[in-house]
Order: sequence, then structure tokens, then C-alpha cells
Amino acid sequence: MLGVFSSEIVSPPEELVAAGSRTPSPKITANALINRFVQGNASAVSIQVGDHAQLAFSHENESPIQPRSFAVKDEIFCLFEGALDNLGSLRQQYGLAKSANEVILVIEAYKALRDRAPYPPNHVVGHLHGNFAFIVFDKSTSTLFVASDQYGKVPLSWGITADGYVAFADDAELLKGACGKSLASFPQGCFYSTTVGGLRSYENPKNVITAVPATDEEIWGATFKVEGPAVLAATK
Repeated sequence: MLGVFSSEIVSPPEELVAAGSRTPSPKITANALINRFVQGNASAVSIQVGDHAQLAFSHENESPIQPRSFAVKDEIFCLFEGALDNLGSLRQQYGLAKSANEVILVIEAYKALRDRAPYPPNHVVGHLHGNFAFIVFDKSTSTLFVASDQYGKVPLSWGITADGYVAFADDAELLKGACGKSLASFPQGCFYSTTVGGLRSYENPKNVITAVPATDEEIWGATFKVEGPAVLAATK
């Protein structure tokens, strides 16, 4: 799965900008990245959302136990990869039909977060048990919400393209070819929200997240780490 967003939506993380400047490497534009994804996946679908966001996904080479899914409802677009262990109880919590899958559940959870302010974002993601990564884009508010499970079982990377777009993908090699050293693994147990203004740990929401510059030999330009002792946030 792939999500690409202009600086009108997401401010490029300073740590990734610095990593790309410190070790210059070839990059391509956001449109070229989307085209590369589509051309490299025979079953790929690409969706342009307004002027500043584009999503793409494919079922090619997906894991049968961690499938990819896409849905849109009320101008909320969501890409989801993985599986939730507690999907049944979450359906009941959000009043959903038994046929609702993970991507629909995440859209409803996001709507609860958006419409029940100040509902804490870490509580929303903390209730999701399983292996997952997702990208939610709310066209009506130009809001982006991205998260990865606490064990990082579903790979998710993010980087900056040649024209300053922030890209998220489950394929690190795809982003490496597009973002050069302006690239990092999305930290496990974390979410990125344009509403709260950046990257947060949903397990330890008060802990600072820092980026450690990577060595030249590593694929990443930086590694994001949650600082301080683990004090798990309440999820009930």
C-alpha cells in the first residue's frame, strides 16, 4: 500500500529532511513514485484524492493472514494491512454489522476520534489488538492519521520524495528508490496525526520520540525511537 501527501497536508519531518541533506542520494517525484508502484503491480489501483493526496494499493503478493484492504466512507479514505484479533468486540463497541472488516472498523474508529473531541488518539489506536498498519485520509478536513501496531508486524516506512511529498508504504525498497536517505521505518506502537501535530507513541503518549541518524550502510536515513521508561497508556 502507498499513500503520498503534499506539504499542504503534511509537513515533511525535519529529521528525514536532514537525513537526505546529510547523505544526498537519488530521488524521484511523487507522481513518478505512484507510476512506479502501478507499473510494478499488475493489479494496482490508484486513487487521486483532491489536489494534494494520492493512495494506491494492490493485492499482489499480499500475505493471506495479513491482507490489504481499502474503503472510503463519508470522504474518509483508508488503506489497511493486517488483521485485528479483537475485531468481533470492536464491531460491538462501534455498533457495526458482523460483516464489517478491519478497514471499515478503522474508519469508524477515526470518526469517533474526530467527532468526540477531545477523545484521545492513543485510546483509539490502543484498542486495536493485532498486527496492522493503516493510512487514513479525511478529505473533508485534510487530516492524515497513520499508525502501526506495537510490534511492527506489518512493515511501514515513510520518506520524502524529490518534490517534498511525504510518502508512506509497506515496501521499503519502493520508497528507497524514491526518497533516497530521506527515509525511515515508521516506529512501531506509534501514530502520526496532523491534528495533534506529529508523531506520538500510543503506548507512551507523553514520551518524546527522537530520531537517531543512521550510518551510511543502512537503508534508513534515521531511526525513530521512543525515549524514557515505558508507562503504558490506559486503553480501557
